[in-house]
Amino acid sequence: MAGGLGTRMNLGEKPLVTVCGRPMISYVHEAFLDAGLEVLAVVTPKVPMTKNWCRAHGIEFFQAKGIGYVEDLAECALEIDEDMPMFTCVADLPGITSRIIGDVREKWSDSGLNACSVWVPRALFLENSIKCQYSELVDGVEACPCGLNIFDGSSPSVPQNELKILLNEPALTFNVNTPEELIAAEEFFGKK
Repeated sequence: MAGGLGTRMNLGEKPLVTVCGRPMISYVHEAFLDAGLEVLAVVTPKVPMTKNWCRAHGIEFFQAKGIGYVEDLAECALEIDEDMPMFTCVADLPGITSRIIGDVREKWSDSGLNACSVWVPRALFLENSIKCQYSELVDGVEACPCGLNIFDGSSPSVPQNELKILLNEPALTFNVNTPEELIAAEEFFGKK
């Protein structure tokens, strides 16, 4: 999902904001390719440079109307006539890796449910100075969603039976939305 403007950062289109010299969308793209999955970027009219970046890097894209995250995702699933479960991931998650994707895929597959969301303990967000906009108890731990999900493309507008996966992955706390979070991400990933 790569349709955000990044207005809170004021650095241009959010998917193209760089962390350690690379656009954030490139981390997400590479992780999914390395996991052996096809990638389709969902862009909006708000991000023409991101669309051009995708085109220049041979990444297929779908241009949604830009109404909102859920609406754009549903529009894409219906338009491409996807009838299988599919991963969704925000473009500003530079800590995503193919290992994490594989772990999530395996846990979800074993569950028998048609959707899943990935959560990280809220304490890790606080340790990394990242704001957690929303939290709830997952496996008895206060946790925040990280922006990695699986949903059933055959019924995008219908509530789905969802597995909530709690991962103790500090890198997944960096869903970068503010200048302060960008500084924290640069520091965290610069050490790796």
